[in-house]
Amino acid sequence: MKKTLKLLTFLIIVLLFSCGGNDKKEDVSSDKKEPVKKDVKVPASKRIDLTNKGVGSITSVDLALVVDQDMAANGKEIYDRLCTACHKPDKKFIGPSPKGILQRRTPEWVMNMILDPERMVKEDPLAKDLLIEFNGSPMANQNLTKEEARAVLEYFRTL
Repeated sequence: MKKTLKLLTFLIIVLLFSCGGNDKKEDVSSDKKEPVKKDVKVPASKRIDLTNKGVGSITSVDLALVVDQDMAANGKEIYDRLCTACHKPDKKFIGPSPKGILQRRTPEWVMNMILDPERMVKEDPLAKDLLIEFNGSPMANQNLTKEEARAVLEYFRTL
């Protein structure tokens, strides 16, 4: 009985060590002996690009330090009426969530995407990547005015 118990304990220990393994294995090139870095592809919806202003008529947007609550309320109304078929405020749906968008994109990029999504998808690399990420579902042009798009942008600041 003691022999069986010792053998069983030994097998369990061997099994645990063989299954453990080191997750930090590195690919090493044969001639340089340096780790080979693997490209980590960040989805376009998570990618941060605070320099790209997009393609379109909006080249500058000044955001006040304090959110304009009246403008944001108007923007929410527009968003609820025109955008919720494809966008949910706090989760991925047919299109990306606008929550935290201004931590990932410039205000100009957001407004250019709202105002002219067709041109953005044709000419802006990030918009092209978003189209691919979201299964080729293009954003519908809702034909908003600049003032309406600015109100939606102000609403996004409240999310």
